[in-house]
Amino acid sequence: MTRITSMRRHILVFLFTVLLVVSNFGVEVKAADIPQDHTEQTVSDGQHGPAQDGHGESAEAHHAPAGWSVIPFVVLLLMIATGPLFYEHFWHKNYPIVAVILAVIVVSYYLFVLHNHHGPVHALFEYVQFIALLTGLFVASGGIMIIVDKEAKPGTNVALLAFGAVIANIIGTTGASMLLIRPFIRLNKNRIKAYHIIFFIFIVSNVGGSLTPIGDPPLFLGFLKGIPFFWTLTNNFFPWIFAIIILLLVFFLLDKNNKADYSFGEEQATPTGKVAFRGTRNFAWLAVVVGAVFLDPNVFEWVPGIMYDGQKFSYIREIIMLAAAFCSYKFADKQALNGNDFSFEPIREVAFIFIGIFGTMMPALELVSNFAQSEEGIQFITHNTLYWGTGLLSGFLDNAPTYVNFLTAGMAADGASINKVAEVVQYSQGGYNNSMLELKAISVAAVFFGAMTYIGNGPNFMVKSIAEQVGIKMPSFFGYIVRFSIPFLIPLLVVVWLIFFYWNLI
Repeated sequence: MTRITSMRRHILVFLFTVLLVVSNFGVEVKAADIPQDHTEQTVSDGQHGPAQDGHGESAEAHHAPAGWSVIPFVVLLLMIATGPLFYEHFWHKNYPIVAVILAVIVVSYYLFVLHNHHGPVHALFEYVQFIALLTGLFVASGGIMIIVDKEAKPGTNVALLAFGAVIANIIGTTGASMLLIRPFIRLNKNRIKAYHIIFFIFIVSNVGGSLTPIGDPPLFLGFLKGIPFFWTLTNNFFPWIFAIIILLLVFFLLDKNNKADYSFGEEQATPTGKVAFRGTRNFAWLAVVVGAVFLDPNVFEWVPGIMYDGQKFSYIREIIMLAAAFCSYKFADKQALNGNDFSFEPIREVAFIFIGIFGTMMPALELVSNFAQSEEGIQFITHNTLYWGTGLLSGFLDNAPTYVNFLTAGMAADGASINKVAEVVQYSQGGYNNSMLELKAISVAAVFFGAMTYIGNGPNFMVKSIAEQVGIKMPSFFGYIVRFSIPFLIPLLVVVWLIFFYWNLI
């Protein structure tokens, strides 16, 4: 493996040392040899496949990125955090340009300086898959209007959030978020506060989708790699139900003291207690989008794909999703669209912001992945460091490629390859030392920690944008972390780690 430079080593050793301090005291470090054959572990882009690219070029000939190459990613994060707060007009007008320029800088560095085509090509395919799914779910659900004519009591809100946590495993966190955020806001229209939206993000947009590969993109990638479909339901259930109950309880206590404010509108009429739907035809388009998720050419040979780097990349699936989005909008119930105040601005904002994120996060993912699979890094691999490493990076990077990187590192520490389905299955069944607990740590952390920031998971930013579109004042990037993640979410994540991983009680 390419020798890690002193600067990068210091940076990455510091990161993993922090993880060790908070997660690995008293735990015996697992000794493992570095696998001798790295020909199937290409880490140039956070994806892993055979070492030959589409032109027969050796992936190991590529140089690792310099430490300074993470600067555009850091700049983008800082601008996402500070733009709406300090230079709102400039940011809302120019964020697409900023995101694209920063992405172009990093992509150009990979193409023309590192001569690495793997990273940009994989990032492009991942972005197209990501945005096609989000667009399909966003537009299809936008034409479904759910009318909840009930009194906005804490118990009613808890029931709606719990329902969202369940269906997130059936239609994905994005589908559940887009379907329920508008009726949740309408239900609480005279008492809506920022915490309503943040706890919706915690529960429906993230933690809820922990039980099936459909629930959240990281788990779906694991399924495609060979992890059995029902593995997440069997192994993640107790952390899921524990976290959901705690979050719902905290929300109930906050909501119990919240009183309705009728100063800007007339008091509501006596609710009928009924739930009604408009635009139900869009459920069919929503089903098409969810069903298309499974059309992966690496799973079904009859599905055509684009071969690159020893892997088939889907395009039929994405075409179906985007076609379903188009048709669901064109044939949607217009009253449902108007009732939802539907616009394309939220998906436009996500599309441009994540162009920047996917383009600029390549060096950060690669540096961490290289270190995790190096002689220095492999000695840090335990279920505890995998939990905190996967989690903390999932909060600030997209959690899907973060999941793949740490799964690759965990398997590499056992001499296994993520590209061999039999070894992935064996890893998921405890065939290696402590491997089932390691996989559980990676899976739970990738999903749970995605709620830590607005950019940890795709639906987070969309829910925020929809809330702001109807006039709800949302906290800034740092405000979200300081006011909600630190006091409410992080203590829960620590308790989940203690019970299910450090003490391993269940």
